[in-house]
Parts: sequence; structure tokens; C-alpha cells
Amino acid sequence: MTHLLLTATVTPSEQNFSREPRRDTAMAKDILGEAGLHFDELNKLRVLDPEVTQQTTELKEECKDFVDKIGQFQKIVGGLIELVDQLAKEAENEKMKAIGARNLLKSIAKQREAQQQQLQALIAEKKMQLERYRVEYEALCKVEAEQNEFIDQFIFQK
Repeated sequence: MTHLLLTATVTPSEQNFSREPRRDTAMAKDILGEAGLHFDELNKLRVLDPEVTQQTTELKEECKDFVDKIGQFQKIVGGLIELVDQLAKEAENEKMKAIGARNLLKSIAKQREAQQQQLQALIAEKKMQLERYRVEYEALCKVEAEQNEFIDQFIFQK
């Protein structure tokens, strides 16, 4: 890497008033350009070519816009993830409620079935008891008839 040190102090008495100032300026710019030094639009001496500086500035602005957009995207995605998580929790809660309700219905159905079996057993028991009572009633009616007949015979014998 070569370093070029330019020092020039020009006093008005030493100025060279050339008839071709543009040519001298262009030549100086070419020499400086070969050394890697350039003038910008304000005629300030720069190490980078003005086009490269312009492209670098544009790229920097585009990168900043891109980073801003990525930040916005991340915020949107973060909000979406939070929303999806919340909906998943709500869905899980509803699922648990539905499972609980289904289990309760199954339990109620089993209880009703057990109660129905108990009632059918009670009905069968009551029918058997009714049959015993009917047989006993018929037997008692027969005994009563026999006793009434005995009493009637006893009364007629006297």
C-alpha cells in the first residue's frame, strides 16, 4: 500500500494561471484516482470512489430498511405465535371439558343401567312375594271356608 502525502500551499503570487485549468484538474484527478483518492461532489478528498460511496450508502439504507422489516416481521410472528398458543390452550381446555362431559354421561348411563337392573331385581322379588302372598291367601281362604263349614256343621248338630 502506498501512501501519498499531498501538501500544497499556494500563495496568490505563486499561482500558475494556466490557460487549460480543466486539463490540469482532470490530470490531477486521474493521478489521485490511480492512487486510490477521489473527490466527492463537494470536492472533498475521499479514499473511496464516489460511486462506491454512493452504493455503500444505498446498501446501508437498504440494510437498515431490511433490519426494520425483519423486526416488524418478528413482532408480527411473535404476536401470531402468542395467539396460536392461546388458541391451543383454549382448545385444550375445551377438549378437557368435552372429555369430562363424555365421562360424566358414561357414568350416568352406567348408573342408570345399574339402577334399572336393581329395579328389575326388586320387581322380580316383589312378584315372587306377591305370588307367595296369593298362594298364602288362597290357602287361608280355603282354611276359612273349611272352618266356616265346620262351624256350620257344628251349629246344625246341636
